[in-house]
Amino acid sequence: MRLEQSLPLLGLLLCAVLSLFSFLTGVSSQGEFLVEISGTTVTITCPFEDEGIRWDPPGKADETRDRMFIIRDHDSAPANLSCSLGNKRRQLYLNARVCANCEELDAWTVAGIITADLLITLGLLILVHFCSKGRQGRASAAGDSRPRGQKMQRPPPVPNPDYEPIRKGQREVYAGLAPRGL
Repeated sequence: MRLEQSLPLLGLLLCAVLSLFSFLTGVSSQGEFLVEISGTTVTITCPFEDEGIRWDPPGKADETRDRMFIIRDHDSAPANLSCSLGNKRRQLYLNARVCANCEELDAWTVAGIITADLLITLGLLILVHFCSKGRQGRASAAGDSRPRGQKMQRPPPVPNPDYEPIRKGQREVYAGLAPRGL
């Protein structure tokens, strides 16, 4: 019971220690690149907020707007990019697959496709259920040659002579099978 009461306190203490660690080491959640792909255009946004960001390699981009690095007609080849601001530097390995003839779908379109698929499947399930409901009691048209009366019970199998029951007067045959004491 005491452990259950101390678990929330332990979680709070862990969060405090992690936030103190990230504050002391200078690690922030603002260390990630933002990569957007549209057709064959790749737009990369540097995590630094200030002006004067320098991109490496500089000749690769068609357009550079401080934080944003735009590559038009990207050929899907992997590339090492980095952005730097003063002595701070962030690196990115870009392995983006692009295609010219791809269609972009937003979340609502994908949700609509999934919902329509589920509704069609449910409709077919209900249709099959109602069509097969009337056929349950009917006899088949093929007709068997066997009579459809009560099922005949099979006679019990012939007993195996190796397992005959012990009869009076035959106990000496089985006398050697008694359990032995240690």
